[in-house]
Amino acid sequence: MTPRGADVMKKIEAIIKPFKLEEVKEALSGLGISGMTVTEVKGFGRQKGHTEIYRGSEYTVDFLPKIKLELVLAEHQVAAAVGAIVSAAKTGKIGDGKVFVSPIEEVVRIRTGETGAQAV
Repeated sequence: MTPRGADVMKKIEAIIKPFKLEEVKEALSGLGISGMTVTEVKGFGRQKGHTEIYRGSEYTVDFLPKIKLELVLAEHQVAAAVGAIVSAAKTGKIGDGKVFVSPIEEVVRIRTGETGAQAV
């Protein structure tokens, strides 16, 4: 099934620094977006981790703590949501994160059986 018009939906996945979560949540709330899934994840990109010293021994921390946000929105909301996430999550330093946007073919609300945009 290929959605059309208002039923076209996109999934936004954003990887951000943990201390930016509240700012991002507030920025999205300001757009009227309230539903999202938040997961604590670990990873690295260009940062490639860092070294720390624990009890006199140096060791490398390869995977840094991050937050992964997942939102499914109507297509007309995506540009504003991505802009809000980028503005709120940006520190200007390496490791600020990434935003990915993907198409969603179908959504079903389990409780009611609603599909498409009504299920979001």
